[in-house]
Amino acid sequence: MIKHGEEFQREAVRIALTSSLPRKRVAADLGIGLSTLTRWVSLHRREDLPTSPDTDLARENEQLRRENRILKEERDILKKATQFFASQKP
Repeated sequence: MIKHGEEFQREAVRIALTSSLPRKRVAADLGIGLSTLTRWVSLHRREDLPTSPDTDLARENEQLRRENRILKEERDILKKATQFFASQKP
């Protein structure tokens, strides 16, 4: 039985919680059992795990995509309003 250090466990938990991969795949990629990873996640879930720069970037990208979508919708509405009012002139 291989004893993994605290840092390895924390990194495994971070990957399991932040990646879009199934936990079974994460466990296999890390060379640990699914039950081991599940236990680590349940033990470390309550702790505040430091966010990695990748996680911060992913959140920021998602927020920017949302804002970009809203701005495009607003622009399209303004274009339609401009066309409507331009066609109403005598």
